[in-house]
Amino acid sequence: MHYEESTLIDAPVELIWRLTTDVDDWPAFMPTVQKLDRLDDGPIRVGSTARVKQPGQTAAVWTVTRLEPMREFTWETRRMGTRLTGRHLLEPSGTGTRNTLVLETAGPGAGLLSALFGGLMRKSIRQEAAAFAHRATAPAQGG
Repeated sequence: MHYEESTLIDAPVELIWRLTTDVDDWPAFMPTVQKLDRLDDGPIRVGSTARVKQPGQTAAVWTVTRLEPMREFTWETRRMGTRLTGRHLLEPSGTGTRNTLVLETAGPGAGLLSALFGGLMRKSIRQEAAAFAHRATAPAQGG
């Protein structure tokens, strides 16, 4: 299954990229992330891992699988026989940024997981898109 939410944010790509890849800061502004622990040091890179605790779920380890600076951050985890892939896609749009969040499920358990939690997954990526937009345009960010 494929879930997608695209938001136009009145902020430069550089700022949205920083917010996207500074995953340590996500619990401070992202309602879908209760706790995040990096399992390695340094900047996010392919192979980087983090343990992410989300509301109503057990913690899962996410591994970065693709990183294209200022354009794409993709990571994956496995749950219930399903591979979940989260993509953060950035594209300049006028003076702002089109921030597209994608969640894909694949594997033997994908149909069941989507049937049970599809509504929650759609709601989560909408909340995440709104959280990035709010954080990027908040006065303290200097947006």
